[in-house]
Amino acid sequence: MIFAIGEILIDFIAKEEGALKDVKAFEKFPGGAPANVVVGLSRLNVPSALISKVGKDPFGEFLVEKLKAENVETKYIAFDEEKHTGIVFVQLIGAKPEFILYDGVAYFNLKLDDIDFSFIENASVLHFGSVFFAREPSRTTTFETLKKVKGKIPISYDVNIRLDLWRGRKEEMLKDIEKGLKLADIVKIGEEELEFLKNNGIDLESFEFKLLAITKGSKGSELIHKSEKVEVPAYKVSPIDTTGAGDAYMASLLASLYALDKLESLEISGEELKLIGKFANIVAAISTLKRGAWSVPKLEELREVSEISGIIKNLL
Repeated sequence: MIFAIGEILIDFIAKEEGALKDVKAFEKFPGGAPANVVVGLSRLNVPSALISKVGKDPFGEFLVEKLKAENVETKYIAFDEEKHTGIVFVQLIGAKPEFILYDGVAYFNLKLDDIDFSFIENASVLHFGSVFFAREPSRTTTFETLKKVKGKIPISYDVNIRLDLWRGRKEEMLKDIEKGLKLADIVKIGEEELEFLKNNGIDLESFEFKLLAITKGSKGSELIHKSEKVEVPAYKVSPIDTTGAGDAYMASLLASLYALDKLESLEISGEELKLIGKFANIVAAISTLKRGAWSVPKLEELREVSEISGIIKNLL
């Protein structure tokens, strides 16, 4: 089973174009990057679970019900008596999202005491992102959890930078991202985020990842494993909503490693890298054809894509 630790929240996505201050109506969707990943994994027939915290409120109940409906294990999600469930407002500008995240919410209040560490016995991977680093106690909880699992199971990291959460604290953010990178075995990062880190003195070539995936939007992606570098062209679509596309890529990357039985060893050939990249690109592209972040297609919808038939067969 693949576990993720991190935020689950409500995405309020604008129903009209224009500046957020002028928007009159929003549509409610479940979201949060780690939650998006575990839902994507479940849709691809990979057992998954989320470690997180929601408010004891209607939005928290809604999110847990939605996860259960997606066959994601929810017993590791705590309910907060004091903080409300997290929300984010999203505006789509030409299908590309812009965010306003809200503070003082339940997922940032995840404490070590909230975690049942017996999950390690059932986990084949632990996945995390950068958002939990922005506040306490979620920051300490995440790093302590990563330290507990390091060396026992592979650790996967999506370097999803949300500068709005770190206003006036950029150096602190960079230090935490660097700490996360030192703990990770599998890393996914967007091209723009990679450039941002380079410009701020963090060069990913100095880390010893077992697998690095760089997503490049309409240009596809690049996968790096030891001395092997593979460029994989994008799967062309006309996107409607790219919210969660990076998470769809991350879910597909982990699902393909699971299908190829490479999660534990992470020993991957050049041909396997190409196949993994194709699968992740295709799933991420198709995910942009629907609104909302939980838009990874189910395996049945992918059956006719011949380029990835080998992985699909192994996941069925």
